[in-house]
Amino acid sequence: MQRDRTPRGDWSERAHFPVADVRPYTSLRTLLLTAGVLSMSACIATSAPRRGVVYARYAPPPRVHEVVGNSPGTGYVWTPGHHAWRGQDYVWVSGRYAQPARGFRGYEPGRWVHERAGCFWVEGRWR
Repeated sequence: MQRDRTPRGDWSERAHFPVADVRPYTSLRTLLLTAGVLSMSACIATSAPRRGVVYARYAPPPRVHEVVGNSPGTGYVWTPGHHAWRGQDYVWVSGRYAQPARGFRGYEPGRWVHERAGCFWVEGRWR
């Protein structure tokens, strides 16, 4: 009978499992580290401010109640007023009557969108 010539100091013999079994733990650690880095980079990318958008530092004040007068003529549509950010503070832009372009009937009012970077105005549009 021939004896195994593995030195007695080999830790894999003492642990009763081959050295190759340690590798799955290393690859799992690498996988988890990679997933963590990717998820962090995704968070950073999604919280970045949009390009071409002017952000207000704080939310606009409550909407001003406007008294809507009589229409100046047939086919005119009321476009409501809104608060506009002017660099340091908000100013009220009064609503007005306007004629829609050909093919449009109504007006979808603009709105303030709140994001992590601040608030920005989305213009109203004809529909």
